[in-house]
Amino acid sequence: MAELIADLFVTLDGYASGERVGAFFDLGGPELDQRLREVLEQPQVVVMGRHTYLAMAAISNPGRDEVSKRMNELPKAVVSNSLSEPLEWANTRLVRGDLVAEIGKLKRESAVPLRTIGSMALVSSMMKRGLVDLLRVTIFPVTLGPDGKEPIYAGFPRGEYELASSLVLDSRLVMLEYRPTGKAGAGAR
Repeated sequence: MAELIADLFVTLDGYASGERVGAFFDLGGPELDQRLREVLEQPQVVVMGRHTYLAMAAISNPGRDEVSKRMNELPKAVVSNSLSEPLEWANTRLVRGDLVAEIGKLKRESAVPLRTIGSMALVSSMMKRGLVDLLRVTIFPVTLGPDGKEPIYAGFPRGEYELASSLVLDSRLVMLEYRPTGKAGAGAR
C-alpha cells in the first residue's frame, strides 16, 4: 500500500500563508530549492484539493520551465465534489465521494507514494481520518502575527508523532518528518 505524505510549509507562529509575503515566506534559498527539486523528481502522485488544483493548474499547465514540465508529467489527483471532468491539467484524475474510501483506494492502487501540496483543508480532513502516514513540516523562521492566514494545525486531531528525520536547510529552515504513532496523545482518553 502506498504511503500518503502531507508536505506542509509553516511559519513559527503556525501559518501556511500570509498577507504581504511571497513564496516561501520570502525566505527561500539554494538548499531549499535543491531539496524541493529532489522531492519533485521522486515518483509520486500529487494529491490536492480544488483551490490548490485551480491555482497550480493555472501556473503549471501553460508553463515551460522545468518545475512546470515536471508537474505536468506527474500523476495528480484532485479531491473535489464540485469539479467535473474533463479536467484541463494533464495527468489529473478527479476523486469524489467518501474521502476515506477514495484515498484508501488511491493508496491501494498506487505503486508510488502520494504527496499533498498545499490544500490545508484537505490535509486537516485526512489527518482527522488517520489517512496521513508521514507529516513533513518545513518551518520558516518568521512570525506573521495578524498577517497570518491559514493556521496550519487548525482542525488536526489530538495525536502523538515520532520523529522520522530532520534536516536544516540554508542555515535557517528546518524540515521535520513525523510519523503518527496512532496514540491520541498524553492525557487523552
